[in-house]
Amino acid sequence: MPIRTLVIDDERLARTELKRLLQDFSSIEIVGEAANAEEGIEQIDSLHPDLIFLDIQMPGKTGFDMLSELSFSPNVIFTTAYDDYALKAFEVNALDYLMKPIEPQRLAEAIHKLEKHISKPVSSDEQNRKLLTDQDQVFVKDGEKCWFVKLEDIRLFESTGNYTKVYFGNNRPLILKSLNSLEERLDDKYFFRTSRKHIVNLKWIENIEPYFNSGLLVTLKGGENVEVSRRQTVKFREMMSF
Repeated sequence: MPIRTLVIDDERLARTELKRLLQDFSSIEIVGEAANAEEGIEQIDSLHPDLIFLDIQMPGKTGFDMLSELSFSPNVIFTTAYDDYALKAFEVNALDYLMKPIEPQRLAEAIHKLEKHISKPVSSDEQNRKLLTDQDQVFVKDGEKCWFVKLEDIRLFESTGNYTKVYFGNNRPLILKSLNSLEERLDDKYFFRTSRKHIVNLKWIENIEPYFNSGLLVTLKGGENVEVSRRQTVKFREMMSF
């Protein structure tokens, strides 16, 4: 299967040169290009590419700003004329960071890394439902900090008003999304809505014990205790039993 690729850069000559270099890679299929963040968001939402080559410094919104607004998260390789953003790029788990002018050898290394990364096939059923599994990556931004996180590393989502707190590693960023909207995107084979307040990653559950009012208390490997409501306890028992 070709790797469907989108090139996002405000410099037309830079887009043209990158597309020329990518012609040497049979696995890459260029499906579109964009000259700014707004165009990039529209193209990503409509095309759902596997990969984007993304410039960082663009008029209006930066590449980081653009990623924070995406509902669909492709693989990202940053391209930039500045090395100031290298640390930030890897903080959001970008696959690679290429300096302009892009060297063919460095591009080849980035493509090889991508091909190794894309290893798990997605079923047609998952594609149709557009559900996110534990192998998908999501972009998380809280103020000036941002991350590109694999969902298997997120152990807990906690509702906080109109925001949701995301638990991974030692991080607890707040994102402007409701728990209901997240639940619609998450595959229930991996994530379970324990109550109005929480969604847990089932792989992170370490212990389960009875709780008051016929509910359950779940302890996660990160140390958090999460109550399962009485109503969801019934569903949880049915789902997890033989």
